[in-house]
Amino acid sequence: MNTRRSQVLLAFSLMLSTGLWAGGPWHAAGQNTAGWQFMTPNERVDHQRRMRSFDRYEDCRAYQAEHHALMAERAQKAGVTLEQREHSGCEQLRNRGKLQ
Repeated sequence: MNTRRSQVLLAFSLMLSTGLWAGGPWHAAGQNTAGWQFMTPNERVDHQRRMRSFDRYEDCRAYQAEHHALMAERAQKAGVTLEQREHSGCEQLRNRGKLQ
């Protein structure tokens, strides 16, 4: 199976399993995750799982800072500067009442 088709099937599977079609929970995606384009499909799944696993905002932000540093390093190697997101995933989760 080619890479693009595998990525599309993975994204579709994630949408179905997370309830995205029904306005489900927050999900990591290219428009809200710094460095999405530098992550493997497995890293994307793991990142989303980890982001949803936090109960405390501080723990989420600590992980997110580590993730952003890694993505910035990958971007720099590719000659790209990552854009800063207006709202972080941790802030979105806190606004939805998922984080203390």
